[in-house]
Amino acid sequence: MKNRPASLFLAALFAGVCATRAEDQKPASPAASIDGYRFEFPCTGEMPENPKEGANCESALVDGDPNTTDNFESVRTFGGESGKRYKVTIRFRGVVEPMMYKDGEMDGDYFYRGGEPNNATYNIYRIDISSPESHYFLNCQDAVGHRIFTIDYTKTIEIDGGATVKLSGNGQNGKLISNFAKLVVPDIAPAPKPYHGQFIQMDVVKVEEAE
Repeated sequence: MKNRPASLFLAALFAGVCATRAEDQKPASPAASIDGYRFEFPCTGEMPENPKEGANCESALVDGDPNTTDNFESVRTFGGESGKRYKVTIRFRGVVEPMMYKDGEMDGDYFYRGGEPNNATYNIYRIDISSPESHYFLNCQDAVGHRIFTIDYTKTIEIDGGATVKLSGNGQNGKLISNFAKLVVPDIAPAPKPYHGQFIQMDVVKVEEAE
């Protein structure tokens, strides 16, 4: 086989470099900093072979007092342009225990807008937005109990360009309802294996400027 002329090789190489540079220069989504974030409440130790129905476990987050250290948070800066407001559509998937909230507004089976926690022992999953000032809870139910279930729902919230987004969880007492049913959320790690604990993954589906 004959070698291609050097000029053709250089032209192809240059075209590849230009394409790569164009891809690199593509602006990131304003929601890139929160896309794919996972709230996680891991259990200590290994998952039992045959967990007892309704069993709880010790939280691996605890570092000291279980009533004050069973928590986590991550603070992110939303992108976009200052002075602009965005509608951000997010898909929430995971394995969680129930929690009760009050003085806010229920939106669907699990999503709760505003309000505050209404129980002192079960896991809290929370999103706080600095602008427009707002907050949301992700695992609302009418009653708590030794239950575990999967969630898969999509909600739209508003976030201003440059706003601070705080993603946090609070187990409150150093214990959580274990994934005793070995529930798996398809296509979410560690699928096809069950996660030893609880989690919610949030994936941004769409971002558009609010009117």
